[in-house]
Amino acid sequence: MRKIIILSFISLDGVMQAPGGPEEDTSEGFKYGGWSAPYADEASGKVVQEELKQPADYLLGRKTFEIWEAFWPEHEDVWPGINDGTKYVMSKTLKKTNWKNTVFIESLADIEKLKNSEGPDIQVWGSSKLIQLLLKNDLVDELSLKIHPLILGKGKKLFDNDAIPAAFTLTESTITPSGVFLAHYKRAGKVKTGTMGV
Repeated sequence: MRKIIILSFISLDGVMQAPGGPEEDTSEGFKYGGWSAPYADEASGKVVQEELKQPADYLLGRKTFEIWEAFWPEHEDVWPGINDGTKYVMSKTLKKTNWKNTVFIESLADIEKLKNSEGPDIQVWGSSKLIQLLLKNDLVDELSLKIHPLILGKGKKLFDNDAIPAAFTLTESTITPSGVFLAHYKRAGKVKTGTMGV
């Protein structure tokens, strides 16, 4: 069985839309594209570079795939191996691409079959709606979050109200000089409850 790992830049209020640049994703009038750039430093860059080096396949929503498809095929020097990893794209409208090693899937059952197959772990970058679908159906094994010290208000969010209750364990963490909390969580069973101070 393969692990599904969510890797995401998020604000304190859970917005994950367009962290990389002003034109990355302006849908629904989002005005803060590139919000993570002022917090970039050597510490966060090192963590991201380590993530990019991990052998992986990729599970992407259609919009994220279209952003990637326009950039990464010509920039493998920045992300070695991105062209060789298999890109599984959840879409009911896209059917073909010139980007090698791309497979189009259409359903939750396809994702479950993929998770139960042999191969490297599966990374999910961007793809807010796809992540929410995975969280709703208990298909997320790990979360690698880069939590930035700002509130954006509106924008595509990592979590919605449909995620199943689930416990996670913090396995690694770093706070960068610019105040970004880099946290890696692994799935840890069901939510436990109790009473404070008893």
